[in-house]
Amino acid sequence: QVQLVESGGGWVQSGGSLRLSCAASGRIVSVNTMGWYRQAPGKQRELVATITSGSITIYADSVKGRFTISRDNAKNTVYLQMNSLKPEDTAVYYCNLDHYTGNWWGRGTQVTVSS
Repeated sequence: QVQLVESGGGWVQSGGSLRLSCAASGRIVSVNTMGWYRQAPGKQRELVATITSGSITIYADSVKGRFTISRDNAKNTVYLQMNSLKPEDTAVYYCNLDHYTGNWWGRGTQVTVSS
């Protein structure tokens, strides 16, 4: 089993910044992909960004140039630095860990961006 705990969400004005963190614990295989997804009210969950244990990253087009994903493998932690936030970034942000033994989700953290 793997547990994921997100932190760092909150309220911010348009143009502001937030940094999300997600700490993984439990039976973690070193080769894995961690990432962030988000779900806005009435919409499907969508990919924000992912990063492999070898630091290969993928970003959604909507966040490229504004968000940066990073990870600390020694701490089994992934981060999401969000800059130039827009009201359309408002959503619950979920951490995800994927490897050959399974796929796990955190409970989510709310990010609210006011105009």
